[in-house]
Amino acid sequence: MAQNQAMNGKIKQDNYKIFALLSNYLNNAPDFIDEEEVEDIAESGVSKEYAFSVILAAAFGLDVVDNKADRDLFNNYFQQMIHQLDADEYSSNPYYRNINIPTWKTGNSELRYEKYKPYEGFVCDDIIQTKEGRQIPQVGFFDREFSFPAILENGRIWMTITPNEIETMKEPVDQAFGHVLTYGLGLGYYAYMVSEKDKVESVTVVESNQHVIDLFKKHILPQFAYREKVEIIQADAFDYAEKQMAEGSYDFVFTDLWHDVSDGIDMYLRMKEYEKLNPDMAFSYWIEKSILCYL
Repeated sequence: MAQNQAMNGKIKQDNYKIFALLSNYLNNAPDFIDEEEVEDIAESGVSKEYAFSVILAAAFGLDVVDNKADRDLFNNYFQQMIHQLDADEYSSNPYYRNINIPTWKTGNSELRYEKYKPYEGFVCDDIIQTKEGRQIPQVGFFDREFSFPAILENGRIWMTITPNEIETMKEPVDQAFGHVLTYGLGLGYYAYMVSEKDKVESVTVVESNQHVIDLFKKHILPQFAYREKVEIIQADAFDYAEKQMAEGSYDFVFTDLWHDVSDGIDMYLRMKEYEKLNPDMAFSYWIEKSILCYL
């Protein structure tokens, strides 16, 4: 028992250390890894993923050669954490392929394409939780420049459609059927993907920000092949869930109201209460697997 407790405590420490190191890297210097350095190491016969991992570990101050604790941390996390992504695979996504995002600016808001530099790191999927309790973030990179749609507010990225959104919405897109309700509009990725499905009859989007709705209706919705399926309602998500959701005869409900886990936990738990009141509806939540790691 004591040995198991000690092991669990060590794993929690490892989880905390990895998240702290990654947070500093992703928030402050996600593009510091040099393309030439990766390719130089890869010439020895290792993959670019491994080369990227070694460089990142060294930047974190880990000695994976002579320090056993550092080497164990590397082996337990980095091999499942770092991923080289295929730019062509994401560029062929139906939304990327069929929806053109114009450059547009009004007031403090701007719609445009942003870019990942070659070997720039970014979150690319939900956290993986292993049987022993390790929580492994998912970090991706491309070996060439990659563009993605974004809305900026006051010069800062506010909403995007990146590989992370694509990966973390695969399940709720696949699961959607019948009359779909989604909380949160963003750039309309979820609404677009489910509107393309034969099994989906309608898509009702609840969004509180009228500015986002206007932008979407003017620049993006007209490009939807099945835009007649889509209805946008300007309302607060929780007010709608409280007063109108039960009357809508929805089959599937997807909630995407938060930016990440840090601001999502409270809203997730709050929306789960309405799930209990609507047992005939199927519910899904953006990055739920990652949120559950913290509950």
